[in-house]
Amino acid sequence: MQAGAIGDRLSDAISNVQSDIDSLLDALLPVPADTSARLVEAMRYAAIGGGKRVRPLLVVSTAGLFGVSRDAALRVGAAIEAIHVYSLIHDDLPCMDNDDLRHGKPTLHKAFDEATAVLAGDALHALAFAILADNDTSEDPFIRSELIATLAVASGMHGMAGGQMMDMVADEDGVIYDLRTITRLQQLKTGALLAASVEMGAILGRVAPQGRAHLRAYARDIGLAFQIADDLLDVEGDQAKAGKSLRKDAAQGKQTFVTLMGVEKAREQARALVDQAIGHLAAHGHEADILRALARYIVERDR
Repeated sequence: MQAGAIGDRLSDAISNVQSDIDSLLDALLPVPADTSARLVEAMRYAAIGGGKRVRPLLVVSTAGLFGVSRDAALRVGAAIEAIHVYSLIHDDLPCMDNDDLRHGKPTLHKAFDEATAVLAGDALHALAFAILADNDTSEDPFIRSELIATLAVASGMHGMAGGQMMDMVADEDGVIYDLRTITRLQQLKTGALLAASVEMGAILGRVAPQGRAHLRAYARDIGLAFQIADDLLDVEGDQAKAGKSLRKDAAQGKQTFVTLMGVEKAREQARALVDQAIGHLAAHGHEADILRALARYIVERDR
């Protein structure tokens, strides 16, 4: 298939997943008729109508390799996105990164207040596991259990939260990270949820753990490429397009792939990782074209 046609398919796939995830989250977050409404309104503000939805698209595209229903894959994607959004809400708080802008609008604690932002993040975290535990996600209790365990590990101390802690410690005086440590940090903070998205798509497809090795390798490589692209955006990006604050890393004196490797070497490394990721999909035919195109999109995006 021609590159232009694949690019069009990816654009359509991104738009469709964004729309489908918004619709699903809208249905999952009805506003109650009592004073807890403020909490749900805050959850909706943060979760609906923003974000690239890369993680749900990874779930849907991976699950599609194995004939999984789109509805089931979207529910898993919504669960992962709930974790991702909760992490952004907490990451933006004054006690963490203290950001004012997210997805082109005020961060949740600015639009509401800090206490509501904490509770909204907590509630989205809980919602993720409620979605995965529901029979509507899978009638097989063993699949539901494996999905829950995979997301729990990816979002906890051995995944996203652990990476966030390493990132916070990097702000302390006298702490200097080398390239190996930065790579480990980003494999946890950014890569763990991306990897879980691919893994959970394969779990839905009933692929045995040993049969997922090539998909794990693909996810590992795009996870690092994704973060290098983010580091490049922080240096070179347009804040209006990115919809979030940029130039933060330099202002805070943080070590990143760009500060350690330089812009050009970092860009070359991201492209090499994408080529390597695509190579891991060699056993698949055109059914994996969206995964291949998504890998390229990760390093070419401007937001």
